[in-house]
Amino acid sequence: MKNIVFDLGRVVFAQDPRKSSDEFKQFFSYVQQTPMPQFWVDYDLGVSTLDDVVRELSAYRGVEESYTRELILLAISRQETIAPTAALIRDLKSAGYRLYVLSNMSREFIDFLRKQDVYANFEGDVVSCEVGVVKPMPQIYDILLEKYSLEAAETMFIDDRRENIDAALVKGISGFHFDRNDYEGSCRQLRDILL
Repeated sequence: MKNIVFDLGRVVFAQDPRKSSDEFKQFFSYVQQTPMPQFWVDYDLGVSTLDDVVRELSAYRGVEESYTRELILLAISRQETIAPTAALIRDLKSAGYRLYVLSNMSREFIDFLRKQDVYANFEGDVVSCEVGVVKPMPQIYDILLEKYSLEAAETMFIDDRRENIDAALVKGISGFHFDRNDYEGSCRQLRDILL
């Protein structure tokens, strides 16, 4: 294995649930759905703007647009680096692996995350809002492999959604299903496999 590809949300970055109210968690609970609501998929695809998603999410939740905008901006600012994953990333980099990102992410979220220290460890990324394709669509895996001249057989993809892993496997990419409820355990398993 030479190349390790990370999803971002709930693998590298997450909100600390202890810092969020039940109301806040309930408001964004749709992100746990499979599939997610189309308005959020469109936001990740880059075909809708922040204004668009504020309008559609407000209608979805039956709340004022100013309230929705405030919560989205709060959700962005609350993204924190997951400490066990950050330590794993540093150790994988030191061990000589080439590290990449493959993520469904909107423009405002990715702009914030790219400024975080851990992001400097990645040699490149493929982000849905910039390529107009989302996981688990097959094309996004092709884009990743072609953009960085990666051999699928030498590449592992780490994601917290099983359907995204399954789509990678079809392309010949190894997969690891990251447990979003057990960061430490998932990172320990990955260390056993890769280090």
